[in-house]
Amino acid sequence: MTAVMATIMDNPNREKTNSGSDNTVLLERGNGLRRGNQEEENDSVNAGCGVFLTVISVLLIIVTFPISLFMSIKVVQEYERAVIFRLGRVKKGGAQGPGLFFIIPCIDQCRVVDLRTVSFDVPPQEILTKDSVTVAVDAVVYYNIRNPMAAVCNVADYAKSTKLLASTTLRNILGTKTLAELLSEREMIAQGLKAMIDTATDPWGIDIERVEVKDVRLPQNLQRAMAAEAEATREARAKVIAAEGEQKAARALKEASDIISESPAALQLRYLQTLADRKSVV
Repeated sequence: MTAVMATIMDNPNREKTNSGSDNTVLLERGNGLRRGNQEEENDSVNAGCGVFLTVISVLLIIVTFPISLFMSIKVVQEYERAVIFRLGRVKKGGAQGPGLFFIIPCIDQCRVVDLRTVSFDVPPQEILTKDSVTVAVDAVVYYNIRNPMAAVCNVADYAKSTKLLASTTLRNILGTKTLAELLSEREMIAQGLKAMIDTATDPWGIDIERVEVKDVRLPQNLQRAMAAEAEATREARAKVIAAEGEQKAARALKEASDIISESPAALQLRYLQTLADRKSVV
């Protein structure tokens, strides 16, 4: 009986919960329908205004012909593409070009994008390495535009944005390297920079072709310390080589003296040869 009563008491709560969720679903559906209706109304209004403005623009072009012909015809080079906005929306068909195409001056806006490879210098960046050494590093980046539509629509200024991104990525990556790694692993660092910049610029329709670290400038006191260390290393190596040569010469003299001591005739011959050498010198 207790279980039955508990079940009966739980049923109203469940019914209230189900009714609340059903009301939420109904409200969401209602809002979605309203939004859809508003979007349809806006589209219909925009379409009507677009047709009206297009007709007026065409009439103006006809009235001002042939002067309007110079404003309506655009030429795009082989290495360029044109993105056309008609009444604020991208014209169907994607980027135009290369060659000759026609626009309506009053309602069309044309943005020309260069597809050739572009290079720019990353300004010298003051970077604190992993072993607490301050260095100035600059680089050069080569990129081209793969998708003109994305380059125009997804970012305000793709060239400036790519430069700022390259500078930030250069500081972030080199900050995790030691000075020795920075000087000896330039190719690996350049590959890491290229991968990170290429991933970030992919939504902008930009391909990073190459990244190169140009120069690593060290502080003057660090340069002097490194030069002194290298000089000391060279002097120590020279002393070791000289000592090894003296050791080998002493070992050879010892072996020669042992051989000569075994034969008195050999000792006499060596003495006579020494006398002959001195006479020839005199």
